[in-house]
Amino acid sequence: MTATESDITEDLVRDLLREQCPDLAHLPVKLGALGWDNQVWRLGDDLAVRLPWATESADALLRKEHAWLPGLAPHLPLPVPVPQRLGEPSERFPRPWLVTTWVPGEPADRAPATRAADAAAALAEFLTALHRPAPEGAPTGRYRGGPLADHTEGMARGLASATELGLIPDPAAVEAVWEDAVAAPHWTGPALWLHGDLHPANVLTTNSTLSGVIDFGDLCAGDPAYDLAAAWILLPDGATDLFHEAYRPAPDAATLRRARGCAVLRALAGLHIGHAGDHGRPGGKPTWGPPARAALRRLTASVDR
Repeated sequence: MTATESDITEDLVRDLLREQCPDLAHLPVKLGALGWDNQVWRLGDDLAVRLPWATESADALLRKEHAWLPGLAPHLPLPVPVPQRLGEPSERFPRPWLVTTWVPGEPADRAPATRAADAAAALAEFLTALHRPAPEGAPTGRYRGGPLADHTEGMARGLASATELGLIPDPAAVEAVWEDAVAAPHWTGPALWLHGDLHPANVLTTNSTLSGVIDFGDLCAGDPAYDLAAAWILLPDGATDLFHEAYRPAPDAATLRRARGCAVLRALAGLHIGHAGDHGRPGGKPTWGPPARAALRRLTASVDR
């Protein structure tokens, strides 16, 4: 974690708006959320200001969203934070920043989707719309969208650590899911647009179903299995098959096997983040543990050993 040199405050946000977006500077400003890469400040009722604060990579991710997301957003059936203005580094704040639309709803790690049929249909419709062939020059992912075997070493470390912490009741079952996924044939279709980071804190819910998707910093082109993993991570029991029936084109068996492996990676990360949160450690989020445990339970029931 690399905190930005400038403390981000309401006064700073308003000063930046006065300097570069004066027509928006009169709107009310209040802190909305603290993410991994960015702080999000509400700007009036319909806008938000996102400022990098904790990672060096956040600058490039914001610029990527500004470059690509406005062209994708009109075709997506769920609300997403559409970039409106790009703030450039200045003496007042030495990093780029974005003004985007505000997406209402509660993060799914705090308000999980429980209406299985509605949530499955919403996620399938969203990913069907997003997963279109990406143009030449589309961004590549941060270790996402490529061969699953590239993650074998990290998966082994994560599984061993989670097992030592007592977070995995049956590590052999988790390993069986992973081995089956890595053995599946590789993606041979075109590189498709991917969100790349569909964990519960990046999906919003309203009235117990999905209502928005945020944080497109990992937007990239590649294997759709990385996003299809979300069915196990985000949806309640009984919804995964409904999702697969609604998603188009219907995923083949190899893609589903790879998606299960991607979901194992996501769930292991969620277990560790949740455990850190349970023990009050920096970067931990206790709300990440329950969906990760539920995902692993569903995943280990889905592969025969």
